[in-house]
Amino acid sequence: MTTQERRIIVTETDLDRLQRVIEVHGAGRNAELAEMLEQELARAEVRSSHDVPPGVVTMNSTVIYEDVETGQRRQVTLCYPQDASSDEGRISVLAPIGSALIGLSEGQAIEWPVPGGRTRHLRIVAVPYQPEAAGHFHL
Repeated sequence: MTTQERRIIVTETDLDRLQRVIEVHGAGRNAELAEMLEQELARAEVRSSHDVPPGVVTMNSTVIYEDVETGQRRQVTLCYPQDASSDEGRISVLAPIGSALIGLSEGQAIEWPVPGGRTRHLRIVAVPYQPEAAGHFHL
């Protein structure tokens, strides 16, 4: 996993909730995905919800990312596993792409392993909605 020495930012609230997700999903078929998320969170700069910049991908944010190799863009909402719905563009933070997106800022890129032994190079294009920036601290 290449992080390119990028800094990620996670809110205190998201960190607490995501640690619970890791505890619940840390065994069984999602153990590897939970471990990848845990590794990402271990390198995060933790801030209060009021101090996170508006261009950072937090939980329940809507994000537009680009596959750098193909130029294909996709808009998704990063959510908790129980709220995931690919039909609605809601991607779980435990999905490989979801755990790659958490904490990144607009303009940042990451190379991230995905199923099938491949690696995707993703870049954050925009964060059109972030709960904290909108004052929605309950999400």
